[in-house]
Amino acid sequence: MTAARPARVLIAGAGIAGLTAALSLHAAGITDVVVHEAVDDIQPLGVGINILPHAVRELIELGLGERLAGIGIPTADLTFINRRGQRIWSEPRGRNAGYTWPQYSIHRGRLQLMLLQAVRERLGDDAVVTGSPVTGLDHDADLLIGADGIRSNVRAALFPDEGEPLWGGYVLWRGTAYAKPFMTGKSMIMAGDGTQKLVIYPIAPPEPDGTQLINWAIQHRAPETTPRGDWNRQVEVGKFIDHVADCHFDELDIPALIASADKAYEYPLVDRDPLPHWSRGTVTLMGDAAHPMYPTGSNGGTQAVIDARVLAYALATGRGLDFYEETRRPLTNGVVLANREDGPEVILKLAHERAPGGFTDIEQVIPLAEREEIALHYKRLAGFEPATLNARPSWTVGDRPA
Repeated sequence: MTAARPARVLIAGAGIAGLTAALSLHAAGITDVVVHEAVDDIQPLGVGINILPHAVRELIELGLGERLAGIGIPTADLTFINRRGQRIWSEPRGRNAGYTWPQYSIHRGRLQLMLLQAVRERLGDDAVVTGSPVTGLDHDADLLIGADGIRSNVRAALFPDEGEPLWGGYVLWRGTAYAKPFMTGKSMIMAGDGTQKLVIYPIAPPEPDGTQLINWAIQHRAPETTPRGDWNRQVEVGKFIDHVADCHFDELDIPALIASADKAYEYPLVDRDPLPHWSRGTVTLMGDAAHPMYPTGSNGGTQAVIDARVLAYALATGRGLDFYEETRRPLTNGVVLANREDGPEVILKLAHERAPGGFTDIEQVIPLAEREEIALHYKRLAGFEPATLNARPSWTVGDRPA
């Protein structure tokens, strides 16, 4: 596969993956890069996501640290609770957990626009062409990168028999609402059992009135008749609010928070099976086009950022697409499969199975050593165990040993 340093690169998709790839290639000295985006006008759409320390490191090394800090919340801690509000497990996050870099909870659309602005500043206004979808493998560049999401045209051309994304039997309802900060104002909570999960975290600093924009997402088992064709369908909160009516937490009125949302969106929980390869000739994949995954463990956007940095390093140093795939594909395939098994969030299911009526002492239900191992195992698998990440050489070209 491609080993020579490409002179001209075409990227399909101006999402987090494609824009980070453009910035990474430019920083590595590959400056003739054009991003083609299907939509006519890129808007700050979506809800909250988390960018974990191993991806925040890459964005900081691209010179975007101050911009990130200006639009995100440096996540301080994560707490798992059951539906009764009983604490199962709490752990520090970001710098509080010993990482050199923070974790950020952030609005996906604001992150995308920040990356878009940086691309236009560094590569020029013509570096992103909107209203221009890439529909196949024909291209006039030395390399085509498919960063065009779970319904990637580039992936479909490489694997024409793959078919539709795979439905996991769950529906996601997502939205945002303003409320008073809870816990530290930088905290995440995950609540639930074996059939439903709920994640809540702030994605912006407090407003002058003291409220904060808070992201929430509910994952609920759905009947087989659930429609799966609509990918971003607006629904009324009343459709699902009963599912969280009995969720209690002393620090936050969960039902009231969700009921106050002005908009809510419904998504099917989908992913795709891991691929045997991402590249063919002068074409490769990255981000959701390469490894779409369930939003378990906050790893989708994070892994896309790291893809971009490793790919740029591989191309700029002449190591090529073989090195890129050998470095990234086994790890991301492992994350895809782990997320199907609930990743670190399996602790909610275990607590419910072992103590469906609640508990007096969590140590009698899931001992501390087991809780610690669940959390650490996922960090190792996904590439962000603190000591290993802090010691890893940079993917910046010239900073990493040959």
